[in-house]
Amino acid sequence: MKIILNNTEQIINKETLTVTELLQIRIYTFKMIVVKINGVLIRKPEYDNTQIHDGDQVTVLHLVSGG
Repeated sequence: MKIILNNTEQIINKETLTVTELLQIRIYTFKMIVVKINGVLIRKPEYDNTQIHDGDQVTVLHLVSGG
């Protein structure tokens, strides 16, 4: 499967992929993460059930707070 992840083309050697699987494969472990697929925000409780499809544009952002 080919996706655009954070504006970079990525090839994932899977035919099906959930948000949770993508985060594990790409080792996104930061607790405060925002995920969008094709511009649509995906809520954390939906990560296990939300499928990423070939050609999707996925954005994963780490939220950092500071003072």
